[in-house]
Amino acid sequence: MAADLPYRDLNSYLKERFGQRVQKITLDAGLTCPNRDGRLSTGGCLYCNARGSGTGAWGRGQTIPAQMETGMARLSRRYGAARFIAYFQSFSNTYAPLATLRELYEAALAPPQVVGLAIGTRPDCLEGDVLDLLAGYARDRLVWLELGLQSAHDATLARLNRGHDAACFSEAAVRAAARGLAVVAHVILGLPGEGPREMAVTAEFLARLPVEGVKIHLLYVVKGSALARLHEQGEYVCLTEDQYVSAVVDFIERLPPHLVIHRLTGDPHDRELAAPAWCLDKPRVLKGIREEFVRRGTSQGSHLIR
Repeated sequence: MAADLPYRDLNSYLKERFGQRVQKITLDAGLTCPNRDGRLSTGGCLYCNARGSGTGAWGRGQTIPAQMETGMARLSRRYGAARFIAYFQSFSNTYAPLATLRELYEAALAPPQVVGLAIGTRPDCLEGDVLDLLAGYARDRLVWLELGLQSAHDATLARLNRGHDAACFSEAAVRAAARGLAVVAHVILGLPGEGPREMAVTAEFLARLPVEGVKIHLLYVVKGSALARLHEQGEYVCLTEDQYVSAVVDFIERLPPHLVIHRLTGDPHDRELAAPAWCLDKPRVLKGIREEFVRRGTSQGSHLIR
């Protein structure tokens, strides 16, 4: 971890590995999800954004090469970056025929400036041939397989309408790691029915698995979602900023020091956000997390259960 941070952050990890700044380009491949297309359900997850937390670029007619070109130009201007990771974010990016996936992935990997691939997907959308395809890329590129867990509690997952259980995630992580793929878990703090202990148990669950990174998200309310209806009826109350900061620190204290912390909160679209308003001030939230570590005198792994 960086000397000035109490956790192993993504930017430091990338600089250690590549010797320079590396930026992620968010891509939309126009795919869907079994929790939307009828295979599991048509309603999606309780909190789900209708756009799949993505850019909507595919729907506007932008191909993967076009999205890559635009992203590289923008990030080069803004950050001076010369190396990039192609990040397939929207919906479930292993949920398509193998030939389609190969075409998408290889289009993103084609520019010589691209050093890696990040694939966001569900743990129940990982056929063996897809894992083998990704493992082939991982022989000479960085490949992150980003799997949505959200919670280690099956009752919570059922409440969220996730359509899989925690065992599905652990089995997928083991299968992916066995092929040499780096697994990044997505978790959400502040889920309905969960308090500090439930969130800590999710961290302890991840600490026992072959996971190399984690993305931590706040459960925020998106307008038009099923969660928004619960929020409007007073059946769901968002975490306060102080509660979230405390929960993040509790979570990271229970993670092994080698795990890379890819994200500490989400980035809601301000026009779509219903609540809580405080999460739009991301710099303040990140500052609060660092200050809470200092106040406690702890760091990543301080409360790891071995």
